[in-house]
Amino acid sequence: MLRKLYDWTMAKAVHPHAEWWLALFAFVEASFFPVPPHPLLGIMCLAEPKKAIRFALIATLGSVAGGMLGYAIGHFLYDTVGAQLLAWLGLTESFPKAACYLNSYGFWIFVAKGATPIPFKLLTITAGFIGMDLLRFVLGSVVSRSISFLLVGILFRLFGAPIKAFIDKYLGLATAGFVVLVLSGFAAITLLGGGHKDGGHKCESVSSAGALR
Repeated sequence: MLRKLYDWTMAKAVHPHAEWWLALFAFVEASFFPVPPHPLLGIMCLAEPKKAIRFALIATLGSVAGGMLGYAIGHFLYDTVGAQLLAWLGLTESFPKAACYLNSYGFWIFVAKGATPIPFKLLTITAGFIGMDLLRFVLGSVVSRSISFLLVGILFRLFGAPIKAFIDKYLGLATAGFVVLVLSGFAAITLLGGGHKDGGHKCESVSSAGALR
């Protein structure tokens, strides 16, 4: 079953419209969709390692554009859409801490967190909510998303064939490794969700973002 799914996905990754699907996934993930585009990006890079950096740039541009939608949701539609969206994504508790950190550290914390497995939509909606400077927001999105996606693209461009050969031979082991990476993303959320119970930072005790706006 796993092998059939892998082969099917590899076939879709070289579909004539695969790049549009990648851009769409990157766009919606940056604002409201729960599944990150990295798996699709990785498989497309596996299928065509020579186009890996091109794919990474497409994902970056799509994510930055989607991030602006997330910003708009947080800035203009938080009460009617944003709060419900965060609740659906399970990010309600992380939101006030994210708002506190962005208020305290601004651009650099946005760049740092945007390049990690922390859901980018949490950062984009939060940035809009607190009214982060739009130019800084766009620049931070470009930098953080470039780091996140181009790292994948460069690795596959340089080592694509050996990586693909390894996955073809050890699909089960590679799948287990991917699951570990996904779980690490959820663990990263605890950095903004109260995971450091003994931490002394003021943002760890914030429970409502309303006073931070």
